[in-house]
Amino acid sequence: MHKYASFILLLISWCPLVAQELNCNVTINSTQITTSDRGIFRDMETGIEQFMNSRKWTNEAYKVHEKINCNMLITITKMPAIGSFSATVQIQAARPVYNTNYSSLIFNFADRDWEFEYIESLPLEYNDNTYTSNLTSMLALYAYLILGVDADTFSELGGTPYFQRALTVVNNAQQSNRPGWQSIGGSNRSRYWIVENYNNPQMVDLRKSAYTYHRLALDTFDQDPDKSRKIILDGLKEVKKVRDINPNAILLVSFLDAKGKELANIFSSGNIQIRREAYDIVTTIDPSNRSTYEKMIQN
Repeated sequence: MHKYASFILLLISWCPLVAQELNCNVTINSTQITTSDRGIFRDMETGIEQFMNSRKWTNEAYKVHEKINCNMLITITKMPAIGSFSATVQIQAARPVYNTNYSSLIFNFADRDWEFEYIESLPLEYNDNTYTSNLTSMLALYAYLILGVDADTFSELGGTPYFQRALTVVNNAQQSNRPGWQSIGGSNRSRYWIVENYNNPQMVDLRKSAYTYHRLALDTFDQDPDKSRKIILDGLKEVKKVRDINPNAILLVSFLDAKGKELANIFSSGNIQIRREAYDIVTTIDPSNRSTYEKMIQN
């Protein structure tokens, strides 16, 4: 696998190329549901985790240490009938920063429109070419988004093939008439719109900034922090251009949800002029979280 080639030591180069791509931790929160059969939620947690982690999502050969760490917190809100569920889910993914023990959050998204069926012990079936079930389509979509976001941080626009696959999932799911898949009649923060944004040419500059931010700045931060901060500042200027074109884009919201606190920490020291410029940009594009960024201009 190309992305960590410059990072790994020869002593681990023997590691077999057999691992799947995701290391996804799934948590089911069912406290809102009153039922005597709690076993279905334990089975659901295991089934979804196995689906995400056991399936081969790409043609790439991932080593064990290259797996993408991600989390899914699924909160069951309703169980209108046996085997039928409504839920919300928070999806997060992180990637390691070179030469540190730190992992940088690269994807943070809340999907509030999950409706699905789950039968205990029944295998989860999925096919890229057709719509099989709402649950597996939603899971596949986020698998491809996680892969795409991760790839964008290692090469410029490297995630494009995975975002295109996510778009195919969306198109196949149009027949389901379930919430979250359509462009109209729902929230502009739906899974439809996050996929649309990742495939929208107007968002290319934001996607390009993911590469400069992570590969050219964070991965070399220990060598020259001031240079890395300047690179990140230049990337923020590109993000602001995207915001000026489409201020309500869900991709901007997702970016800031993932990076807000990290940006505040990065610019809490260093050249004060650079810090002030970064502060002015982030408080312009994310005014509701101004208090988070105050540390950028203190000291």
